[in-house]
Amino acid sequence: MLNNMVVLITGGSRGLGKVLARVFAAEGARVAIAARNAEMLESARREIEAAGGAVLALTADMTRQADIERVVASAIDRFGRIDVLINNAGTLGPTPRPALLNTDPDALLETFRTNTVGPLRVTQTVLPHMIRQGRGLVINVTSDAARGAYPEWGAYGASKAALELIGLTWAAELQGTGVRVVNVDPGDLQTDMQQAAFPGEDISDRALPETAAPAFVWLASEEGWHVNGERIQAQEYRHEATRFAL
Repeated sequence: MLNNMVVLITGGSRGLGKVLARVFAAEGARVAIAARNAEMLESARREIEAAGGAVLALTADMTRQADIERVVASAIDRFGRIDVLINNAGTLGPTPRPALLNTDPDALLETFRTNTVGPLRVTQTVLPHMIRQGRGLVINVTSDAARGAYPEWGAYGASKAALELIGLTWAAELQGTGVRVVNVDPGDLQTDMQQAAFPGEDISDRALPETAAPAFVWLASEEGWHVNGERIQAQEYRHEATRFAL
């Protein structure tokens, strides 16, 4: 379905990112994954290769420009291009989750650095290559916390709300280039981040990350290629009306 497509996934060593890498590779895409934890990254690489997938695994901090440039250059050197960028790397922010009254402003800045500024930097680095190709897709992984005023989710939610607005702005600015930008809310999932948000609680009622993957694959396919400047809710395959033309 996605034969030879090249997909770069940040935060690709665990949770949703790892599942997306595995699923895209199974669909025939060539996958580059980047993350900070070398051991977990290597485990993900071995798992994907064992299933017959083509994968490049790169240890990197995707908030640092030098690391970002190295990852993008390595992916293009290995696979020739980048067709899809999935900005998945993120942080929950300060834990245990504090009320805004008790939120350290420096911790808030760090949350924005990872969840908002990092994806901005990665997108800025990848976009020139996509624009030259005349085709590309950028997916920002967002959250319902970006839309809801949930107590003790202020830092995380604000960073994701900013990321969503940046995504919509990218889509408006990139009209006519063939590059699309979409925000995807994967829903509440059984991941390490979700468990960290609810320490000691049973999160087995949350959906598995695999349930969100089909929406990402659909967006990258020819069938979903018309979608631009929208917010997709992966669990329901529901999206808002198209805002911008290609």
